[in-house]
Amino acid sequence: MDSPGQPKGGNRSREARHGPSHSSGPRQKDAYARLLSQHHSVKFRSYLDQYAQQQGEEHLPSALRQGLVHSDKQDIPPRRRDQALIECSDSSDFSPSPMRDVESGEEFGFVRPQHQMRNKDRHSDLPVENHGKKNMSHGASPLKASSTGPVPEQEKKKSKKKNVPKNNLDNKPDGPAHTDLNADVSNSPLNKVKPAPPQGASVPSDKGKRNRGGRGGSKKQVFDEYMTVEDVSHWLKRGELVQGSIRINPKKYHEAFIASPDGKRDIFLDGIVARNRALNGDVVVVQILPQEKSKRPPSPDVIVEAEDEEQLAGSFQRAASISSASSSSQVVYIVEQKHSRAATGFLKFLPDKPFAMFSPVDHRVPRVNIPLADCPHDFPSRPGDYTNILFIARITNWPDDSNFAEGRLAKTLGQAGEIEPETEGILIEYDVDFSEFSDEVLGCLPQTLPWTIPPEELRNRRDLRKECIFTIDPATARDLDDALSCKLLPDGNFELGVHIADVSYFVEEGNALDFIASRRATSVYMVQKVIPMLPRLLCEELCSLNPLTDRLTFSVIWKITPEGKILSEWFGRSVIRSCVKLSYDHAQSMIEAPDKLFRADELPACSPEHPVDEIHRAVLNLHAIAKRLRAQRFESGALRLDQVRGLTVICLMPFIYFLTTLSSSRLVEEFMLLANMAVAHQIYRSFPQKALLRRHPPPQTKMVDDLQEFCDQMGLSIDFSSAGTLHKSLNETLGDDEYTSARKEVLTHMCSRPMQMAMYFCTGVLTEERLFRHYALNVPFYTHFTSPIRRYADLVVHRLLAASLGCGPPLELKGEEVQKQATQCNDKKTASKRVQELSAELFFSVFVKESGPLDSEAMVMGILDQAFDVLVLRYGVQKRIYCKGLEGLETFHFHKVGKKGEMTLVWAADEAGRVGVRQEISIFSLVDVQLRTDGTPMKYSAVIKRPNETV
Repeated sequence: MDSPGQPKGGNRSREARHGPSHSSGPRQKDAYARLLSQHHSVKFRSYLDQYAQQQGEEHLPSALRQGLVHSDKQDIPPRRRDQALIECSDSSDFSPSPMRDVESGEEFGFVRPQHQMRNKDRHSDLPVENHGKKNMSHGASPLKASSTGPVPEQEKKKSKKKNVPKNNLDNKPDGPAHTDLNADVSNSPLNKVKPAPPQGASVPSDKGKRNRGGRGGSKKQVFDEYMTVEDVSHWLKRGELVQGSIRINPKKYHEAFIASPDGKRDIFLDGIVARNRALNGDVVVVQILPQEKSKRPPSPDVIVEAEDEEQLAGSFQRAASISSASSSSQVVYIVEQKHSRAATGFLKFLPDKPFAMFSPVDHRVPRVNIPLADCPHDFPSRPGDYTNILFIARITNWPDDSNFAEGRLAKTLGQAGEIEPETEGILIEYDVDFSEFSDEVLGCLPQTLPWTIPPEELRNRRDLRKECIFTIDPATARDLDDALSCKLLPDGNFELGVHIADVSYFVEEGNALDFIASRRATSVYMVQKVIPMLPRLLCEELCSLNPLTDRLTFSVIWKITPEGKILSEWFGRSVIRSCVKLSYDHAQSMIEAPDKLFRADELPACSPEHPVDEIHRAVLNLHAIAKRLRAQRFESGALRLDQVRGLTVICLMPFIYFLTTLSSSRLVEEFMLLANMAVAHQIYRSFPQKALLRRHPPPQTKMVDDLQEFCDQMGLSIDFSSAGTLHKSLNETLGDDEYTSARKEVLTHMCSRPMQMAMYFCTGVLTEERLFRHYALNVPFYTHFTSPIRRYADLVVHRLLAASLGCGPPLELKGEEVQKQATQCNDKKTASKRVQELSAELFFSVFVKESGPLDSEAMVMGILDQAFDVLVLRYGVQKRIYCKGLEGLETFHFHKVGKKGEMTLVWAADEAGRVGVRQEISIFSLVDVQLRTDGTPMKYSAVIKRPNETV
C-alpha cells in the first residue's frame, strides 16, 4: 500500500470544503456525529482500541471511553440510535467522478488492524491482485440466515428482532467464486430455513424481534437482512424473484434500475435502503414489491448511465425512462459484487472521532468511515492541508445497521484537478489493471529478437506473402491487427481477403500470459495513453502487421462478385507480408481521386513488388464492393445509430475536434463485419454447445411504445417496428437547414434510450437460436474475430476456429468456462468504455478551464421537471442545465402534454434595462449556452444565457 503521506504542494490554509481546517473547536452536534457516537459495531470498537493506543484513552470523549471499557463484553445491550437517517451523499458533495491516470503500476493493499478482529467478514483484508480484483464468494454478498424470504412490505414494517448481529457476515463460510442459484442447494452449509412464502401470502409478523426505530432500546437496523441462498434459489425458480445487474442513476443516486426479464421495462429501486448495500453493476436478486407499496418517482425521462454497445453498429446510450419503469422492488441478495468497492474521494476530519469520513466523488458510492490510523499522520492536526487531496479508499464492510460503510484508505493520489492523479483514480475505481507485465508473463514470449517465423510453421500455412495485402488504420495506430487484399480474377470476380494477426500462436492456452490477458480482457484506450491487454512486444512487434515484414495471420478469403455476392469461402492459417501501411486519410484520398496517378512520395514506403497504382486499384475495388455490401445490409434491415462525440487530444494545449466517419473507415468496417459473421457461422456449426458469440437483444418494448407515442405527438414519422425501419426513418430528412444534423443527433439520442447492451455469450447457455440474434446488425449469428490484440474474446474465437479447421490444438474448453470468460469480457468491455468516456471528459474539462468560458448554441434533447438536457453544437458534448442555478431567472414551470415535456422560463428585468422575458423550451429548441468551470476540480457546468428579446 502506498503510505498516505504529506501531499505535494506544501501546507494549505484554505478552509476545507468537506470539513473543518482545524482539529480544535466545538464538538460537532450534527446527525452524523450523533449517529456514530452510538455506533457499537465490532470494527468500530477495534478503531477505538487503535485510537486509544495511539492517542491515549484520555483523549476519547467520555461516551466513547465508556464504549471502549465495555467493548470486550458480549452482553452489551444495543444502544438506541439517532432517529435521523443520513443519506450516503447529498448535493453539497463533489459531483460525479472526473478522470485519473498513472504510469506506474504498483499494486496497493491494505494494512490489517493491529489486533485480530472478531467476527471478521469476507470483505475485510481482501487479497489484492491486479489492483483489487477480488475472488468473490457465493454472492460475495453479506448473508444472514433469513426466516422468511420475500415478505410483503407491510409485514416487514411490523416485524422486530432483538440482538441483530452488527456485522452481517458473522460466522458465514466462504463459498465458490460464483453461486449457481439454480443448482441443488440441499447440502448448502448455510443455516436451513423454512421456505419463503410467495408474494401476497400472509406472513406472521415477528413482533418483538427487531426494533425498527421505535421507543425500545434496540439499535435501529437500516437494511433488511439478506435471504439465504436456498430461499433465493427456490423463489427464482418459482419466478417470485428477479435477478439482474443494478444500474444506479449517477445524477440521482437514490434511483436505481434492473432490466426486467421480459424485456418490456425496467424494474425500479427507490432509495439506498431498497438497494440494500448493492453498488452499481452488482448482480442482485430483487423482490418486486406489491403494487400498492410501489413508489413511483416524480421526474420523467432520466438518463441513467451510458453503457457500451456494438462499436461497428453504432454507439448506443442505454437509459431508463422512469415513467416506463415497472413496480419498485428491493434487493434481497447480492449474487456477485461487480463493483470494485474502490472509490476516489476526499477526507473530512471529525473532531473527537477515531476515524475520518471519506466522501466519494461518485455519489453512487456511500460515505465510508476510515480509521485515523490509515490517514496521513498530520491529518488530525492539519485537515485543511488535505482539502483538495484525492484519496483512494476501498469498502471492506457495510453493516446492516448503518448508513455508512466501513473501509480502509488505500492510496494518496495527489492534488485534485491534475490529470495524472485523476486518471490513476479512475483506473483503480474501474478495476483496470495498469501494472507492468511480470517477468513470468514476458517469459512466455520469444526471447530471441528479432524473431523469425520457424520453417516448420511456414510449411503448415498458406503462403500469401506475394499477394498485394495492406493495412488501413488511424495514422497513430501501432497495433495493426487487420489487413485487406482484393485481387481481380480472370472471370471478372474478385478474391477478397481479411487477414487477422494470429495472436493465438504466441498466447498458449493456460500459461501466465494467457491468464493475465483473460483477466484484463480488453485494451483500454484513453486520451493520452493505452493500457494494453498484451505486452507491447507482442502488440506492436510480434503480432502487429507492420509493412514489409513476414507475419502470421488467420485469413478469411472469399470469391465474390462485383455486386457483392459471395461464391465461395475459405478459412485458414496463413503468412503475409503487408506491402504498405495506409492511414484512413491515405485511403480516402485514393477514393476521392480515382483517376489520379499517385507518386511514391505521396504515400508511405511501399513494397517494390506492388506499385502504387496496384494498391490504388485494390482500394477502389474494395470501396466499390463495400458500398454494395453496406447497401445490402441496410436493405436487409440493419440499424446504425451514430452519435456525435467530441474527442479530446493533446498538443501543448488541449483542443477539440470531431471524428467524422470517412468512406475509408466504412470500407474497413464492412469487411470486418463480413469476417465476423462468417466466423460466427463456422464456429457455431462446429461447436454448437460452446461457441463464443455476441448477441444484441431487441429494445425494451415499453420504452419503445412510449417513444413511438412521443414521436407521433411531435409529428415525427418514425417506424419502430424493426431495426431496418428505424434506420430508414432516422435517415429521412429532418429539415434542410443548418440544424438538420443536430435534429438527427437529438432524435438518434432518444432512439438509443430503449436499446439494450450487446453481450458475449456461450451458445450452450441459451436454449433457443432466436436469442442469438444481433438486433442492430439484423443477423442470426455474430462474433468478434478481427481484433485479437486488444480483445480476449477474439482470441478465444481464434482458438475455436483453429480447432474447427483442424489447424490448431483440440479444444479443451468446456461450455461453462466459455460462459465465464464471456461474462468477464462483458464486464471489462463495459468498464473500458466508461474509462474512455471519463478520460475524454477529463481533458475537455481542462479545455474549459484553460480556454473558457465557452459560448455555443445548443439544442434541447430532453426536459425534466427542474432541468433540461442539451447538445452543445459547437463542441458535441451533452450537458444538463439546472433551472434553480440560473442567474436572473425569476421562475420556471414544467408541464407535460401527453409524452411531450415543455419548460417555461421567466427571466426578470435586469439592471441594463432589459424587460422580463418569457422563454418556452421544448425538444429541438435552440438556446444559447455557456460552459464554465464551477470551482470543483475537473468539473464544468452549462448555463443557459438570457435571451435578448422575447422568444
